[in-house]
Order: sequence, then structure tokens, then C-alpha cells
Amino acid sequence: MTLESFPRSGVAVVFGAGGGIGGALVEALRATDAFAQVVAFSRGTTPPIDLLDEASLERAAVLAAGLGELRLVFDATGFLHDEHQRPEKSWRQLDAVKLARSFALNAIGPALIMKHVLPSLPVSGKAVFATLSARVGSIGDNKLGGWYSYRASKAALNQLVRTAAVELTRRSRSALCVALHPGTVATGLSAPFDATGLEVHSPEAAARNLLAVVDQLAAEATGGFFDWRGQSVPW
Repeated sequence: MTLESFPRSGVAVVFGAGGGIGGALVEALRATDAFAQVVAFSRGTTPPIDLLDEASLERAAVLAAGLGELRLVFDATGFLHDEHQRPEKSWRQLDAVKLARSFALNAIGPALIMKHVLPSLPVSGKAVFATLSARVGSIGDNKLGGWYSYRASKAALNQLVRTAAVELTRRSRSALCVALHPGTVATGLSAPFDATGLEVHSPEAAARNLLAVVDQLAAEATGGFFDWRGQSVPW
């Protein structure tokens, strides 16, 4: 993979590099000669990031921007479940604290990354900010229900991306801000739910697919929501 659509010698950044997809993105980017530097941020890096701590996101963005032109920034963060919280099957399971947590991690955190990264994208030449959304965040595609907080927080993320893309275009007509659905990937996030008959990708395959998508996107695609094949996902 050469990522030929990007100007040479820029910087690529991955937020959420400690996750399965994020880690695979870092490795795939470092295996190309498309960028002078590939910077990885996670809770375990120096400096560390925390989606609930805006100052940590700002520090990371400033550090990355100081290394050169930010040509590709991937937000590979995301939250579905942990030992304290599971996807809701019914409105009876809705809980204000858990809803707020999902929005904080899946929408507000990525929005704050955009706040501190988008102003540093170059004003000329291709540059991309991409965040991992999910097809279940599509309102038009929701036929099954359930997963209230995850669906709603990803739908909110999609709207934030769309809105930021409008503003970004006023600053740079060559820069893109997009939401991407990676498909079902064999990571800790999807592990309890991958026995659904859906095609499951390895993190390495998911990273290759996502990078192929951003490589082929033209400026007119900014504000869009695309799956791992590059096809538009309904809002």
C-alpha cells in the first residue's frame, strides 16, 4: 500500500493506538513510505491520552502538529462494553449514567480531538481526519433496535463529523473530515458479538481496508460516512 494520494513527507497520527484497529493502523502506516513520521497516542503512550481529559488530547495534538504537516489523522477510539456496561437490549435497561458515558467516549471525546486537530490540517494538498463510526449508528439502517447508547452516540458522532466538515471546507477545500465503518473486526470490542454470521476481519485486514478507503476519497467526499469498501452508509 502506497497511499499515493497524499503529499509526501507529512505526518500521520493515530489516536487510540492501543486498540486492535488502532494498533494495526499504526503498523500499516509505518510499513509505507507515505509519511515522514507516524505518531501513536493511547492511554499507554507518552504523552498519554484520555478521552475524558481534554487537556491530554490538546497536548497530543500540539505535539503531533509540531512534527510537521498533519496529512492523516485517524481517531480509532470507541467504546461498546466493559465489565460495568453492556449494550442495552430494551429501553428498560436505559441508565442515565451509562448513556452519558457512551456519549462521552464515542462522541464528545472524538469531537474534542477534532477541535484540537482540524485547525492544524494544511490549507492546501490532501489531508484527512477520519474517525471510526459504526453502521449501527446509522438511523436509516436501523431495523433491529437495541444497543441504544452505542447507536445514539455513534449517530451523534456522525453529525459532529458532518458539521465539522462544513467548517473545515471553509478553511481548506482539499481537507476531508469523514466517518468510517470498519466492519466487524476481531477485537475485544466485538468479540462477544461476532457469532452473528457477519464477515469478521482481522485488525490487519481492517487497517488495510480503511487506509485504502481514505486513499481513494476525493475532497468532495468530506462530511461523508463510508464503510470499509468505500461505499456510502445511510445516515
